[in-house]
Amino acid sequence: MDLYGGIEAGGTKFVCAIGRGPGELFARHTFPTTTPEETIAEAIAFFKEHGTDGDLVAIGIASFGPLDPNPGSPTYGYITTTPKPGWANTNIYEAIQDAFKVPIGFDTDVNAAALGEHRWGAAQDVDTFIYLTIGTGIGGGAMVEGKLVHGLMHPEMGHVHIPHDLERDPFEGACPFHEDCLEGLAAGPAIEARWGARGETLPENHPAWELEAHYLALGLVNFITVLSPQRIIMGGGVMQNKKLFPLVRQEVQRLLNRYIPVPEILEHIDEYIVPPALGGQAGVLGAIALAQSAAH
Repeated sequence: MDLYGGIEAGGTKFVCAIGRGPGELFARHTFPTTTPEETIAEAIAFFKEHGTDGDLVAIGIASFGPLDPNPGSPTYGYITTTPKPGWANTNIYEAIQDAFKVPIGFDTDVNAAALGEHRWGAAQDVDTFIYLTIGTGIGGGAMVEGKLVHGLMHPEMGHVHIPHDLERDPFEGACPFHEDCLEGLAAGPAIEARWGARGETLPENHPAWELEAHYLALGLVNFITVLSPQRIIMGGGVMQNKKLFPLVRQEVQRLLNRYIPVPEILEHIDEYIVPPALGGQAGVLGAIALAQSAAH
């Protein structure tokens, strides 16, 4: 019986799994992201141990980036200009393909999560939507009319530039490339650097959350006006604070100021900006969805 491998290659940890979809994950392994050599070797060892000979028909790699998803490029399959020490210009695709000689699906972790949510989760009934993860960084994947967006490279939604009121928030920003882009102002490390504590330790009434919701809403308004998504799915560790969703929804409505007069935003925004239905498995299930697409 055909089985698919999935690698959620994160900057903090890797998650590897073998299966066919939700409820059909037959083996799973989570381990820290260390050096490329050690981490990729551990992923290969997992599949060699748990992948029955002949049954593992494809592997999907859903990776942190930036990366090169263009099959015609000489650096296809590379993690490219990442600030993660030691990982720039790592050819993760070739390492996995050389080890298994099966079709390999390769995309960003957020594009893969979007694919998983479209196949099994919160975007099954729409074909144009975005998936955002708000955690150690901010990344966004997009599907437009049933196809994942790549274009010149792939979306980098975390690095849009948004208004930054230095009187309200004198924090300079934490992005090593742009300082106060969306990621530099609203990702987990920015929260910790600004307030001197990790987000999960801050109380629900802390001023951090209204500021966080404001920055996230500014980003969402840009994405809404550019891509006109039918739904926005927001995952990642920062979004585990359930107070954020109502704050973000309210701020999106305020910023749009009824300019986009559709019921999804004006009347049903609770069903428009939503958490991932696949929860913490969105990334690795997205990788398995990539594998399935690569095999067919």
